[in-house]
Amino acid sequence: MNEFKVIKNYLQKLTKNNPSALMLNDDVFFDKRSKIVLSVDTYNEKVHYLNFQNPGLLIKKIIRSSISDLICKGVKPKYIFISASANKKSFNKKNLKLISKSIKEEQKKFNIKLSGGDTTNSKITSFTIVSLGLSKKIVRRNNVSIDDDIYVTGNLGDSFMGLEVLKNKIKATNNIKNYFIKKYFLPNIPISLSGYLHNFAKSSIDISDGLFDDLNKLINNKKIGYIINANKIPISKNLKNYLSVNSKNILKFVSKGDDYQILFTSSKNRRNYIKKLSKRINVKITQIGSTTNIKNQRTIIKDKKQLKSINFKGYSHEF
Repeated sequence: MNEFKVIKNYLQKLTKNNPSALMLNDDVFFDKRSKIVLSVDTYNEKVHYLNFQNPGLLIKKIIRSSISDLICKGVKPKYIFISASANKKSFNKKNLKLISKSIKEEQKKFNIKLSGGDTTNSKITSFTIVSLGLSKKIVRRNNVSIDDDIYVTGNLGDSFMGLEVLKNKIKATNNIKNYFIKKYFLPNIPISLSGYLHNFAKSSIDISDGLFDDLNKLINNKKIGYIINANKIPISKNLKNYLSVNSKNILKFVSKGDDYQILFTSSKNRRNYIKKLSKRINVKITQIGSTTNIKNQRTIIKDKKQLKSINFKGYSHEF
């Protein structure tokens, strides 16, 4: 049983009298009266990350992936709370200094404030992050319409490449390896777009589990399909070169997640606005496809062939 079936079968029914929980279907809690928008994420060693060898970089990745839940809702994060479980070896003075330094740098970069948390003893490391922002409204996940444009920000696939490098599965020069490792630990989350998202996005989600898995979450159970043009999916020059030299399929690399870019849909009449905004705030935004009126049409066009997105599954926790 995966995490989504656990939520649907056992937990959703417990929130029927709590509209702010959004039926546990939107990665955030949103209370209109208080304007509170809140997300909670847990990261476990050997599940969400390989090990604790780079604590300074790791805490940055964890913070960025956590506040990404708010950013993709059009909300700027304001406060974070960090709970950490570790042992003496992991939380030695050297590592704690690195963690403290990194948190300070992230606070400055994203204008967020560390505001509380907890620490406990554990055999392996684990972090739980609560991210909190204030907003009158959010961009919901399941507000997709037929004939919407589908967009993504930034580039996809670099983080998965970084993970493959860390697993020693990629052969490349040290410069290329270091590039992908950096992208793995330091995702370039598009926080400057969050203040504008309400102006054009009808639905949105951050890409944590993979492009196609997260796109399916946007569509959910609506009688809507989509067509994605694989040639339009944005990737970095380094990833493009690697795929070309090694004859690899781009779809495998963009479907694994951990990108923390924004995937959103918008009406066609907002194309010009989005294009101009992208240049003005220097955030890469790419239209990669559109929604259709065919419920089960979840199709990728690549090299004049039609492929089913279900063949490129992302990450899912299994119990």
